[in-house]
Amino acid sequence: MDSNYYDIIIIGAGLSGIGAACHLTRKSQEKSYLILESRETLGGTWDLFKYPGVRSDSDMYTFGYSFKTWDDARSFADAPSILKYLNEASREYNVIDNIAFNQRAISYNYSSKDKLWRITSADTKTEAKITYSTRFIFNCSGYYSYDEGYTPKYKGLENYKGDFVHPQKWPKNLKLNNKKVVVIGSGATAVTIVPKIAKTVSHVTMLQRSPTYIGALPNKDVIAKFLKFILPKKIAHKAIRIKNVLLDMAFFNACRKWPNTMKKYIIKKAQKELGDVPVYPHFTPNYNPWEQRFCLAPDGDLFKSIREGSASIETAKINHFNQTGIVLDSGKELTADIIVSATGLRILPLGGVSISIDQQPFDISKLYVYKGCMLSDLPNLFLFVGYTNASWTLKSDLTSEYITRVFRYLNKHNFQSICPKTKDASLKSTPLLNLNSGYIHRAKNILPNQGDKAPWRVYQNYILDYKMLRIDNINDSFASFN
Repeated sequence: MDSNYYDIIIIGAGLSGIGAACHLTRKSQEKSYLILESRETLGGTWDLFKYPGVRSDSDMYTFGYSFKTWDDARSFADAPSILKYLNEASREYNVIDNIAFNQRAISYNYSSKDKLWRITSADTKTEAKITYSTRFIFNCSGYYSYDEGYTPKYKGLENYKGDFVHPQKWPKNLKLNNKKVVVIGSGATAVTIVPKIAKTVSHVTMLQRSPTYIGALPNKDVIAKFLKFILPKKIAHKAIRIKNVLLDMAFFNACRKWPNTMKKYIIKKAQKELGDVPVYPHFTPNYNPWEQRFCLAPDGDLFKSIREGSASIETAKINHFNQTGIVLDSGKELTADIIVSATGLRILPLGGVSISIDQQPFDISKLYVYKGCMLSDLPNLFLFVGYTNASWTLKSDLTSEYITRVFRYLNKHNFQSICPKTKDASLKSTPLLNLNSGYIHRAKNILPNQGDKAPWRVYQNYILDYKMLRIDNINDSFASFN
């Protein structure tokens, strides 16, 4: 083996990459690994985003790792707290010594003869290229481009004289005090920024083309506090995690099974939070709950800002920008010193790497996802992709547990590779993600597919995935071993 050989190469030192490395230390210590991280620091999303209030929109008992307790009293943590947690985990499991920073993976090529992947990476400072060889790739690069977010083509934007920013590239020295701000968007980012800046600016308006379902949840979980009081720390963490998984699943499935009832319930709760401010039309979406991602307002902070008048909300389409702000289709003008375009991300599967086998290029949009963590016809390449309807980390933890089982199976039978094969000619292709969101529609031609039956179906269901990844046989007739 060459000097740049590792049993496993992990792409990305974010939440999934650090978690995967910790799992290896816990359960596969005999294997060498290296993390290639394109940035100068670990943390991924939680180090990249600097916009005001950036936080998790999943509770930290499920968004955190199964093996590391979340000891903060808050359920929904800000980025600095999440970074602290990640750094603690990386130190506890000696991950930090196994990270090569400023290394951007640009291509993977698999050699059928050697049963090895060769990864070419470029130094993000010098552009010098390095080739690594490895038996297994863990792709933990997330799902979106770090280079830039998505900004629509706004008519007349060039005429606007104020500050125009995207949350992904938040300016370090942007002055908000006593400014008039418009935040365009209705997703998690807008719902986070608006209440955070409301007390600093002279006024903030959230401008949305269409409403989103938003629910208020307390940021301190009284049941979690009680369980932490009566149980040992690790047992309490596990109990709270199970409780939250089951509650999230129950809410999601109720929304799918009884959409009209749940819609009325969510809107009624929003009206209660808003007080005298009418819920219609700004919090009454024209789609069913969980057809798009559900947003959370910890302690009802967004509703409180609107109720108190420091923030307001407009539901309308943008006609054009002028020198002082935005003109809506109705002719109404929103003047602003700062406009924030919280309009989403650019999906970038597998970090944008090119993939080939024996130098023959592979188009991943033609492939099927296997068990939610591999791709058809690609040996020894594991994807770490979280849920759209629950905490990201729940799925990445399951993926790590599955890989541990795969390693044991390979060792037991003296195999070196696992490769999923679509053997069923009747397998029907369906879109990978089951949400009707803009960023998903924009990426439909570059994402791999899911099938209409297991193990090619991505269920977005923790219990079904737990069975498939932690209980079902590794050799299921669809996996080929060599």
